[in-house]
Amino acid sequence: MSDYSYIIYDVQDRTATITINREEVYNALNADAKYEIVKAIRAANKDSEVRSIILTAKGKAFCTGQDLNDRSVQAGEKPVDLGNTLETEWNPLVQSIRNSKKIVIGAINGVSAGAGLSVALACDYIVAAPGIRFISGFSKLGLAPDAGSSFTFTRALGQKRTLDFFLFNEPLSSEDLAEAGLINFVAAELIEKANEVSAKINAMAPSCVELIKKNIQLAAESTFKESINNEIYAQRFLGNSEDYKEGLSAFFEKRAPNFKGN
Repeated sequence: MSDYSYIIYDVQDRTATITINREEVYNALNADAKYEIVKAIRAANKDSEVRSIILTAKGKAFCTGQDLNDRSVQAGEKPVDLGNTLETEWNPLVQSIRNSKKIVIGAINGVSAGAGLSVALACDYIVAAPGIRFISGFSKLGLAPDAGSSFTFTRALGQKRTLDFFLFNEPLSSEDLAEAGLINFVAAELIEKANEVSAKINAMAPSCVELIKKNIQLAAESTFKESINNEIYAQRFLGNSEDYKEGLSAFFEKRAPNFKGN
């Protein structure tokens, strides 16, 4: 019996694939669905056999944000605390992706909207199907963008274009986001491309992958001086690893390295 009701979790060839499985509501997430994704990411990080994670969804949508049928977000006689929903549900989900020691590959199969944008763009490496629409939708509900999307889009698109996107809700396409550097690849054979990327990552030294991810995140949000200090720490740590010795041996012996994660 599966431990999950709203997602499918599968591990093959050192890759954990997490598939959002709420087609009937275009993969909008209620509280339990968010918790299940976080649980699955944590399980993948604890599994020594897993080297990378793919996050995708079934059906026509990747994630359309908050399930508005969830009573916790419905406006009634008493004011609703959407800040609490962010603090306890959406932000922990986005942070679980960003904080994952293993690379999370987003395979964006369909429309992403609302906080679903933040989930999609929190992934470390993103492959999207052609012509996928990325839609804000917040202002239509009288809300502001959340779960980190203000930061992500402003860094990539600049203030003016981001303001236009969040105010007027005109969709951006996969191709638009690829041009802006927000996604890596537009690929018709989506899952095949995601698995191709994961296979390359799975062959690498795990600590190397982890620290490259961490240092790039820190570099995006810190000063140059802080960034080079982080690089010193990472290189000192990795230089003392068995995987570095293996990498050197493989280089001189002209063969593919066999990294074991130590």
